[in-house]
Amino acid sequence: MSQIPMTVQGAQALRDELHELKSVKRPAIIQAIAEARAHGDLKENAEYHAAREAQGFCEGRIQDIEAKLSNAQIIDITKLPNSGKVIFGATVTILNLDTEEEVTYQVVGDDEADIKNNRISVNSPIARGLIGKIVEDVVNINTPSGIVEFEITQVKYL
Repeated sequence: MSQIPMTVQGAQALRDELHELKSVKRPAIIQAIAEARAHGDLKENAEYHAAREAQGFCEGRIQDIEAKLSNAQIIDITKLPNSGKVIFGATVTILNLDTEEEVTYQVVGDDEADIKNNRISVNSPIARGLIGKIVEDVVNINTPSGIVEFEITQVKYL
């Protein structure tokens, strides 16, 4: 498999979720299955079927996280010299030249993307348009509302 780029914070969040699934949720589901079995006939036991379904989701998520972590390319942006170039992990402030609206995004991996917290995926159209550019570059990015012109005003390696 190919390497999955991930920030240090993203990798830690996945490790925390994996620990939670293995040490808290998995034992709770096993306990729920045991209690449901004690009720008797499994064919018509909704609690048993619900617990088995939850077990399937939990085990699937554990496998998914373990696969991602084993193929993760963890990039610590703070250890790189700030060249002013937009790279994976960089925090970029851009100015919409039409509306004069300024917004700051951090370019992160797919699993870490959270637009509400201004964290955009490296594979998003905005990030793809910004990668490799430097401060004061003007970029045209194809958005759902059409092509929008942005100027990069600041690049930080936080």
